[in-house]
Amino acid sequence: MKVLVIGSGGREHALVWKLRQSPRVSKLYCAPGNGGICAQAECVPADVKSLDSLLQAASRIQPDLTIVGPELPLSLGIVDEFTRRGWRIFGPTQAAARLESSKSFAKEFLQRHHIPTAHYAVCASINQVTAALAHFHPPIVIKADGLAAGKGVVIAKTKEEALSLSGEMLSGAMLGEAGARVVLEEFLQGEELSFLVLSDGERVAPLVPAQDFKRIGEGDTGANTGGMGAYSADSLLDPQMTEWLLAHVARPVIAGMRAEGADYRGILYCGLMMTARGPMVLEFNCRFGDPETQPLIMRLESDLVEAIEASIEGRVSPGDFRWTPEAAVCVVVASGGYPGKFESGKQIFGLDEAAQVEGVTVFHAATRKQNGAYYTAGGRVLGVTARASNLGTAVERAYAAVEKIRFEGMYYRRDIAARALQQASR
Repeated sequence: MKVLVIGSGGREHALVWKLRQSPRVSKLYCAPGNGGICAQAECVPADVKSLDSLLQAASRIQPDLTIVGPELPLSLGIVDEFTRRGWRIFGPTQAAARLESSKSFAKEFLQRHHIPTAHYAVCASINQVTAALAHFHPPIVIKADGLAAGKGVVIAKTKEEALSLSGEMLSGAMLGEAGARVVLEEFLQGEELSFLVLSDGERVAPLVPAQDFKRIGEGDTGANTGGMGAYSADSLLDPQMTEWLLAHVARPVIAGMRAEGADYRGILYCGLMMTARGPMVLEFNCRFGDPETQPLIMRLESDLVEAIEASIEGRVSPGDFRWTPEAAVCVVVASGGYPGKFESGKQIFGLDEAAQVEGVTVFHAATRKQNGAYYTAGGRVLGVTARASNLGTAVERAYAAVEKIRFEGMYYRRDIAARALQQASR
């Protein structure tokens, strides 16, 4: 079959890499792709911010299956439009994707369906923020209501700072239309967990757990980013907690969406904080995470196409995935200055040497290829991903590969999965 992957990041490279292993796939396209993806799929020019552009690309290709990587096309209604034309596509409808495209909708949905989450307030004006702050104790989490590419969350240490940051969001100065409304949340303490499930609108099948590292600085400091690394290991989640999360989070979300007239098909990513009060939902993503997809895909041993078809055709079962018990880790290599101002167009060296490290695959996130050389083309440039029999060895392999790569201004965190390794050694 002909398969089209929409997107241009590290997540899409990982999906393309896995789809190439399927005997079901005869031709693979990616729109628009990147410098690394073009070695494994035919890259097709398209603008992921434009539904018309994506529809035109698909019309030319006539794929048998389309897989949507990023959140924006889902929020624009790409699944609705493809389905209307009789094209098979994997992902939730525009109505179902509101779980990600609107933080206020997600919080109100969680409250309606009694799914555990932090105390919150939705505000559309600075006066509403001022009134709501009376019910919060610092630190206070402030989230843009709309999509902000993983950068719409800030933590205020004081109420004065919360008021100032909320004002910046609401004015559009910080994030444009994404901040037209803000959600204030109580600050939760604990370990973050990425819990993903595959849904067909009624049934769910869990993926293995992952943990991502959103802050730019080591020790989880500094600004929020799209993600600076992630790891996946069975030690993150025991079977009893997996069942609890299925029973109290994943299945109630799918049942709740169905009851509200928006059947949810696709990947549901539940971003959780494992607190002393129990697991609490921080956010939803309506697609594979990035960079969590990179280590998850490295652990997947079964055919990804088969699982995706089970979702589309309404026959999801717990046996849709087979996983290796090995661990995997992804270290994101970024441009200096990210997530603020950064320069692109820097030549990348050492990619071949990095790929030679045992157990390592280098996924391209923002690169372009020109005359046989690779150049940076965005903030998060590469996702150096390693798999091994244990987490410690996977981490060693990933960083050994990272050290072989170089480009001007290159930045990466040196503590991905470090906390887990420290806890394991106690």
